[in-house]
Amino acid sequence: MTILLDGKATSQVIREEIAASVKDLVTNTGITPGLAAVLVGDDPASAVYVRNKSRACGEVGIFAETFRLSADSTQHELEELIDSLNSNDKFHGVLIQLPLPQHMDEIKVIARLDPNKDVDCMHPLNIGLLMQGRSDFIPGTPGGIQQLLVRNGYSTNGKHVVICGRSNIVGKPLAILMLQKTLDANATVTVCHTGTSDLPSITKKADILVAAIGKPKAIRADMVRDGAIVVDVGINRIDDASKRRGYRLVGDVDFDGVVGKVAAITPVPGGVGPMTIAMLLVNTITAAKKRLG
Repeated sequence: MTILLDGKATSQVIREEIAASVKDLVTNTGITPGLAAVLVGDDPASAVYVRNKSRACGEVGIFAETFRLSADSTQHELEELIDSLNSNDKFHGVLIQLPLPQHMDEIKVIARLDPNKDVDCMHPLNIGLLMQGRSDFIPGTPGGIQQLLVRNGYSTNGKHVVICGRSNIVGKPLAILMLQKTLDANATVTVCHTGTSDLPSITKKADILVAAIGKPKAIRADMVRDGAIVVDVGINRIDDASKRRGYRLVGDVDFDGVVGKVAAITPVPGGVGPMTIAMLLVNTITAAKKRLG
């Protein structure tokens, strides 16, 4: 029987741990961890993500505030806002909700952020430290995947982890994380992408298969070996007239075709998404403690 890796339940455990840590921090130091979220433009999905992150902060006792800029704001205006948040002691963490409007340079924006407040772990300095296994912060989705596996009893130690996707947010940092010489990593990692020849021949060799492609149901049952563990990072909208909204959410994996064949799989929604937010909370309190030395 295939086990569903319930991200909601696992993330709730992490949130309870964070809430206890926040309470101790406030009691012992009088300092409340603070998170600033920067939202540029009016993209509905980005607005939902920021709202969910802020709500999660409130539930564990982290102070959160959202700073909004219009879609026609200039690069200079955004950088000025980042500079002000870098110097504001009320905020221990700052996240820049991506994507930014096309006229803005995301690389320069991220580099402008104080690395000690980079709770998304996207600053070049933190990515370099992650490569060396020395980063205080772990990128949200890769860290969430790691915790979801470990906390549900699935070790990556010595396993073949195949990652489909090489984005800077998921694929690349997850590969770095899984390669570290630690008991919760220590995997043999293969990264597949649009230039990969004969993708099924590689995915069928995976002990743990991570799909972060951005295409609905791209991973079919014939691409997954029996007994594998499948982590579906994708969130895609497909038309569905039977739904009130006219669409439903599916992952990058053909769930109905794969379930029953594999040992464990994450649902969409309710799998990786809640874990990503939970890791943001972990990074925020880490930033607060780091400030205290």
